[in-house]
Amino acid sequence: MNFKGFFGKYGGQFVPETLIPALDELERCFFTAKEEKLFQDEFADYLRRYVGRPSPLYHAKNMSKELGLELYLKREDLNHTGSHKINNTIGQSLLAVRMGKKRIVAETGAGQHGVATATAAALLGLECTVYMGAVDAERQRPNVDRMKLLGAELSVVDEGTRTLKDATNAALRDWVRTVEDTHYIIGSVIGPYPFPEMVGYFQSVIGEEASEQCEELGFAPDCVVACVGGGSNALGIFKGFLDSGIPLIGVEAGGLSDETGENAMAIGAGRDGILHGCLTMLMQDDGNQVAPVHSIAAGLDYPGIGPEHAYLAEESRATYSFVRDDEAVAAYTMLARKEGIVPALESSHALAYVIKNRDELKGKKVLVNLSGRGDKDSEREI
Repeated sequence: MNFKGFFGKYGGQFVPETLIPALDELERCFFTAKEEKLFQDEFADYLRRYVGRPSPLYHAKNMSKELGLELYLKREDLNHTGSHKINNTIGQSLLAVRMGKKRIVAETGAGQHGVATATAAALLGLECTVYMGAVDAERQRPNVDRMKLLGAELSVVDEGTRTLKDATNAALRDWVRTVEDTHYIIGSVIGPYPFPEMVGYFQSVIGEEASEQCEELGFAPDCVVACVGGGSNALGIFKGFLDSGIPLIGVEAGGLSDETGENAMAIGAGRDGILHGCLTMLMQDDGNQVAPVHSIAAGLDYPGIGPEHAYLAEESRATYSFVRDDEAVAAYTMLARKEGIVPALESSHALAYVIKNRDELKGKKVLVNLSGRGDKDSEREI
C-alpha cells in the first residue's frame, strides 16, 4: 500500500458521504486494536479455543501419487463453521463490540460467510441480518438453515442477478440507513478502505501458520494456489509468502465459457472500475456497466476482486488463471474419492488448477488453501 487506502492505484473510498464518519471510526478502532496486546490476546484466544486453530497442513498422499507431485492442503475446512470466513467475522465482531455497535449486517454468496457472521454474532450477543441472493439461497439451502438456527434474520434479495453482487448492494443500503448502531461485516478483501486491509489482516493467520508448518516439515512450497472470487482466502494464505519469492497463483471462476455472462474472471477478462466502494478490476459490458457473471460456486459468482489482488496482478507478484465449472466439479469428486475430503466447490477451483497443470507441476511441492468444506454443495453435485 503506497498511501492511505490504496494498493498502487487500486482501493480507496468511493462511498456516500454519510458513511465516511463510520469508516473513520472503524479505521481508528482497527488500528488501535492492532497495536493493543489485550485485543491481540483476546482475538488469538478465540481463534485457538473457539475456531480450533491452528488448522492442520495435510499431505494428500493419494492425490500426490495420482498426480505425480506433492500436494499439501491447508485445512481451513476444519475450522468451526467449516471455512476460513470465521477468522474475519470473529475479528470484526470484536471491533463492533468495541465501537458500541449492537447490530451486524452481512452479505453472503455460498453461505459460509453468512454462517460465520451469524455464529460470531450469537457468540458476542449481537443482532444479525444476513443478505443473500435468491439464487444463492436456493442452491446453498443447508447454510440458509444454519443461519436461521443461529438466530440470524435472513433477508433474501430478489433483484438483479439475485446473487452475491446484489446481496452486497442490499447490505450496503442497510448500512447507510442504520450506520449509527450497525457494523457491516464485509466478507472478503473488497469494499472501501479500511475493509480490504482489515479483512486481509484477519485472514493473514492462514499464511502465517502455513509458512511455519512448511518450515517445521522441512520444505518450502514451489507454489501456493488458492481460488479467488473477492479473494479473502487467497490473500490470507498469500500473506505468509509475499516476501518469499514463491510463485502465488489465484484461480478465478472460468464458468462455462469465455463469453460475457458465462464466467467470473475479474482479472482475466475484466478492467478497471469502481465496485462496492473501491477501485478494482471488474467485469463490465460495452457500456461500462457491471456485467452479469456466472460460476457454479456461489462464493466465486462475483464480478469484482479485492483491490490488493488487482495490485498483485499488476505488479506480477501473483498470477491469475482460471478453470471451468466442469473441471472444478471433477476436482471436487476426485478429492472426495482419493482422500475422503469433500471440499467446497470454491476450493475445488484451486484443486482443479493443480490437476489441469499436473505436467508442469510434476515433482513439485504444491500448497493449496482448502478454504471450506463441501457439505453445502453435495446435494447438487452427487
